[in-house]
Amino acid sequence: MILRPFLYEETACASYLFGCLSDSQLAVVDPQAELVDAYLEAAERAGAPIAAVFETHVQADHVSGLPALVEATRATPYLPANAEVEFPHTALRDGEVVELGNTIVRALATPGHAPAHNAYVVADRRRGTEEPWLVFTGDSLLVGDVGRPDLHAGGDPELRARELFRSIGRLLELPDHTLVYPSHFGGSVCGRALSANPFSSIGFERVNNQALAHAGEEAFVRALLVDLPPPPVDQTAIVAANRRGLSPTQA
Repeated sequence: MILRPFLYEETACASYLFGCLSDSQLAVVDPQAELVDAYLEAAERAGAPIAAVFETHVQADHVSGLPALVEATRATPYLPANAEVEFPHTALRDGEVVELGNTIVRALATPGHAPAHNAYVVADRRRGTEEPWLVFTGDSLLVGDVGRPDLHAGGDPELRARELFRSIGRLLELPDHTLVYPSHFGGSVCGRALSANPFSSIGFERVNNQALAHAGEEAFVRALLVDLPPPPVDQTAIVAANRRGLSPTQA
């Protein structure tokens, strides 16, 4: 399995190209519209096509590169079930699996930052096991923080915060060695105390993530609802474009 991270400094967003070279099936997670050509060039260098595009949720801080990537590659777009988008896609429910050759991707429902949000737990059969190797956590578990609960709250951020508490619990059930690849790093408005180090592990976050240090759900929720940063610029327009599957020139 290969893994190529893409860090976009302007919005502090992370996206990833990964997949199986043996069977020539690659995928991109949470693509950024500005980086579509970079994903295509990286796939060409690797010698394998992009067969799938995964969104962890409908993004609120940047226009997604999914429509342009699907148009360029005819890849299958995957989104969480009930994502309420207006374009053809395959909805992934909790526990459903996508096989990219030897690379196994399992959807793990992790609502909270958004009501429809998946993490993607990845295993590699070439390692001789289907035990989780890494997880793309989107905007649920971040490095040093968790995703904010208000951007997709529909007027009820407390409900989203309680969902996120349970979702983080599910992620912490993964083995400690599982690598954590979130969709944001320090500087993003989608969290409050994100580390400038974009990558981590379940075990490290379990011990060192201050957002996880609260004793129980009530304390977690109270802490998550204070000191929220301003929302992303043009959030309403960005969400509308991503729901409709528009490119930046159409948005």
